[in-house]
Amino acid sequence: MIKYARLLFLASLLSTAPFAALAAEPIEIGAIGPFTGGSAPMGVDMLYGMKLAVKDINAAGGVLGRPIVLVERNDQANNDRGAKIGEELTEQHRVVAAVGFVNTGVTLAAAPYFQEARIPLIVAVSTGSLITKLFAPPEYRENYIFRMSASTAIEVATIANQVVSQGYKKVVLLADTTAYGQVGRQDLLAALAKRGITPVANEKFNLGDADMTEQLTRARAAGADVILTYGIGPELAQIANDREKLGWPVPIIGSWTLSMSNFIDGAGKNGEGTIMPQTFIETGDTPRRAEFIHKFHAAYNVTRMNSPPAAAQGYDAVYVLAAAITQAGSIDGSKIREALDHLQKPIEGVVTTYDHPFSPENHEAIAITEIVMGVVKDGRVVRLPVQSAAKITTE
Repeated sequence: MIKYARLLFLASLLSTAPFAALAAEPIEIGAIGPFTGGSAPMGVDMLYGMKLAVKDINAAGGVLGRPIVLVERNDQANNDRGAKIGEELTEQHRVVAAVGFVNTGVTLAAAPYFQEARIPLIVAVSTGSLITKLFAPPEYRENYIFRMSASTAIEVATIANQVVSQGYKKVVLLADTTAYGQVGRQDLLAALAKRGITPVANEKFNLGDADMTEQLTRARAAGADVILTYGIGPELAQIANDREKLGWPVPIIGSWTLSMSNFIDGAGKNGEGTIMPQTFIETGDTPRRAEFIHKFHAAYNVTRMNSPPAAAQGYDAVYVLAAAITQAGSIDGSKIREALDHLQKPIEGVVTTYDHPFSPENHEAIAITEIVMGVVKDGRVVRLPVQSAAKITTE
């Protein structure tokens, strides 16, 4: 009898073991970005923010009783590589959802794979205004591409407002030749035109260019009184340094990427006073932000983030996705997408509190009201004083 009871007990263990293993099976989420190269400050800090969120969520019991695991992929800011990663994570190593992408061109190349596979993609950093419109209704019934960063449509409005408020009349626009730079250039030209401003010079540059004196010389000859930029850190630093070399002390205003560490460090004193829109500035002005900054500095042994908006947006994106999976009660992509479109509970993030951030018609979590203006001061970005900042408006 005792022997029979033991056999029954062992049989019960064996029968429940698969269910116990299933309950603890990790939820795999893609984490994709440029972790090497010129865009790495954004990609690495985005990943660091994501890892902090995963650590906190798992410590609190995970999602649906299961831990989150990040499936990390380095896209190297390369469009083709990004497309291959999109294909891999949706067709071979199939993830539940993905968070990531920094470069607009890479995002545009990879996004169709997630849409086709019905796997939600939350874009944490990339800003090109086209991204969330690729599969928007009414042409598409369901859109699986969401965004946690500010689109260029929002950015350019804040930049143009700053130009007008400071009384600049003759602007030069310098944009890189990537999809990010060219989408930003087109959007900024339209925003300036709405305010009656036509650039006196409209210049381009390539990634890796180490001399901007030719473009700057033409701009100075045209009488430009402010430089507007769309690019990433290393080339933006070259603009600031060559401007100083030419002895031409005009101000620089540009996209959020002017907060990148490789701009601030590469430009040094020549970057002081540069102005840009930001979703998050590394100041603990709320308890949530102070906690995040402290955790980030302690976890990665730093005193300054290399890309504060990327870090904060990566962190928040994981929390929003976790809330959607919890609400859906499922790891099915279509159910997670439905939950993202109709999130029922506010989520306190670092950038903002997300209260119904998405709808079927709008997959942009960040509104212009979340934007503040930053300025480089003493080697880091601080909030631009109110008297110097333009009113944040799309008008």
